[in-house]
Amino acid sequence: MLEPLALFIGRRFSKAKRRNKLVSFISVSSMIGISVGVMVIIVGLSAMNGFERELENRVLSVIPHAQLQGVDAPVANWKGMQKTAEANPWVVAGAPYVIFTALLEKGANLKPVQVRGIDPSQEENVSRIHDYVQGDGWRSLKPGDHAVILGKGIADGLDVKVGDWVTALIPSPDPELKLRAPQRIRLKVSGILSLGGQVDHGLALIPLKDAQTYLDMGDAVSGVALKLKDPLNARNIVREVGRTLTEYVYLKNWTQEYGFLYRDIQMVRTIMYLVMVLVIGVACFNIVSTLMMAVKDRAADVAVLRTMGAKDGLIRAIFIWHGLLSGLFGSVIGSVAGCCWP
Repeated sequence: MLEPLALFIGRRFSKAKRRNKLVSFISVSSMIGISVGVMVIIVGLSAMNGFERELENRVLSVIPHAQLQGVDAPVANWKGMQKTAEANPWVVAGAPYVIFTALLEKGANLKPVQVRGIDPSQEENVSRIHDYVQGDGWRSLKPGDHAVILGKGIADGLDVKVGDWVTALIPSPDPELKLRAPQRIRLKVSGILSLGGQVDHGLALIPLKDAQTYLDMGDAVSGVALKLKDPLNARNIVREVGRTLTEYVYLKNWTQEYGFLYRDIQMVRTIMYLVMVLVIGVACFNIVSTLMMAVKDRAADVAVLRTMGAKDGLIRAIFIWHGLLSGLFGSVIGSVAGCCWP
């Protein structure tokens, strides 16, 4: 006999017809409970892993992992700051940006937006946002053409499409803190950004040179955006980068604005772990109670084994194998059902 005696007899007990119908019912219900618990764990964790993958591959691929933003004034020595930041082994690349708030106007439609001035050639090193710009909008984002790329939500709110013109109202800075009329700038929609998220409803992109001209910043920028090797550890990495800088800047990372997505995913995953452990725990207690009833149901068989010289350890091992086979069978069914779930 190639298998242990206890396993052989326990497997025969699992296949044999039970005399007590209640024992059969409890055994089947515990097996179903384990199957359902394992299936829900696989489906639930797969969904959470999918959300986390989408967070990393979609959201974190288009927003800066970290930002070094000037505090009191625009950063003039941004090239040196970018070079210093890129010297960190955890920083992949950096790109300058200018950011400000504007009010877009098209007829009677108004839409407040965050306008981000970028250098397309450098922005491609830190972001994949160009992959989500429809048509040739990214290539047409050239300085001096008054071009703008609008998020799809903004374009729908203003009822505009590629080739239309919109008016941007930009606050005029006044060192004397007096009220001044905002600048009115005509911009041509050169592309539509369609990411399928919150970014589509609040972001507009223009060339970096145009943004510097509108705000009269010269060659200075608002800050430098960074792409990191480990975006989930962005807080510690950006602090490490900040210690190497001589400029007085804000140290920002993506968790300050979009961290709630990652925290929600982790919280739901923890709750699902807890719920599924409780479900499987109840099913395991059912198996234990089934074994206790199975001992009484198989009292005659146990008596025969004892007459043949079976020790207490062998009898105990038989029923342990009997319970393990039931749990294993339920786990296999749940794993197959979870993996085959559409």
